[in-house]
Amino acid sequence: MIKHTVPVSEFEPEFIAGLKTIFEERIVFNQVLGLKITSLRPEQVIARIDMKPELVGHYAHNRLHGGVISAGLDAMGGLAVMAAIGVRHMDESPAQRLQRFGKLGTIDLRIDYLRPGIGEHFELRAQVMRLGSRVASTRMEFLAADGKLLSSGAAAYIVS
Repeated sequence: MIKHTVPVSEFEPEFIAGLKTIFEERIVFNQVLGLKITSLRPEQVIARIDMKPELVGHYAHNRLHGGVISAGLDAMGGLAVMAAIGVRHMDESPAQRLQRFGKLGTIDLRIDYLRPGIGEHFELRAQVMRLGSRVASTRMEFLAADGKLLSSGAAAYIVS
């Protein structure tokens, strides 16, 4: 079996569409959060959450619930791992690579809440620090619309 050795800068449109369908539609909780992928690159994934009344954690300040931040960053770490797995198996078709995420699951998650989540929308970013044969390590960021870092996270995911 030939492994992909050329650096990958872009995914095929079919892979991107399939991963967006899995992430934004099939993972129903991501719909509840309103997570929408804005950039899907091998080295980093980016998404957005628009503020809505259902996500408020503190009614007096219209502040985002901490669980939304945590769940959003966890989902983004998982998405980054999906992208990294997609890169690792570029010798397969996009459809074959999209079948590889069945065993993906969070095994450790740490979130640091640095500032309150106040705003009309938020950006979430994630990247894989290391993809092993069984475990992947990620780092994530939760940013305000102006780019200010509100929360950061680190997680480990089982990949096989």
